[in-house]
Amino acid sequence: MSLLTDNFRMLHLWDIIDILIVAYVVYKGIKLVIETRAFQLIRGIVILLVATQLSGWLQLNSVNYILVNVMQVGMIALLIVFQPELRRTLEKVGRSKIGSIFSPVDYDIERVVGQVCEASAYMSESRIGALMVIEKETKLSDVGKTGTVINADVSAELLVNIFIPKTPLHDGAVIIGDNKIKSAACILPLTEQNNISRELGTRHRAAIGMSENADCVVVVVSEETGRISMAKNGFLTRNLSRDSLAKELKKAFKDTRTADVSSAKQKIKNWTVKKK
Repeated sequence: MSLLTDNFRMLHLWDIIDILIVAYVVYKGIKLVIETRAFQLIRGIVILLVATQLSGWLQLNSVNYILVNVMQVGMIALLIVFQPELRRTLEKVGRSKIGSIFSPVDYDIERVVGQVCEASAYMSESRIGALMVIEKETKLSDVGKTGTVINADVSAELLVNIFIPKTPLHDGAVIIGDNKIKSAACILPLTEQNNISRELGTRHRAAIGMSENADCVVVVVSEETGRISMAKNGFLTRNLSRDSLAKELKKAFKDTRTADVSSAKQKIKNWTVKKK
């Protein structure tokens, strides 16, 4: 007991900070594993590790040699397999309060949401299929390059005209960002989820897949039923009305970053003044 007390007395402020940082990183790592497909793969890795140790203890040399080499190659394979998860994790760091100081976003959310909702309501009544990706804080330039550059102000009329059947740009997704319709006829990645309803078509799968792989919100209008849906973080909210879509979009974009950035900048300014 005295040894434990002595160890606590030897702790300094930086030791406590060090422990808290490690605990936070471990917590985030476990959370990432549980929330993604990584969980099943981690179980497989644990089984391989146990099998490798057992084969060594039992002197199964051939089996042990194969397992050891598989584990070495597997570390490189993991980086490739978890590339989307790693990218999303780094994007979250960039979207944090610290990262937001360096990249303030100028976004007229009210106007963009209003135009998207107006277009969605019209296309829902007219049974016009649509797929609209709205950027948040991560730019989707790579996805935009798969389509045709538009770079026009967001308007309900233009969105409707893009998705009218048999027009050159109707097949694909529209990318909206920086208060502009950036691109149209863009190709989106499909989700790899297996538990999706069979009644959902390619548009909905693309919407879910896109929201899994990037920091964005995706609005879908079904050509068959006229139903409006919204995908965010890999989850699909279905059967939305114009008003409920507006509410969900505003909720998705509700952000205190401006206040946080101003506060952080003010603190930096005050600290600089004190130093002088």
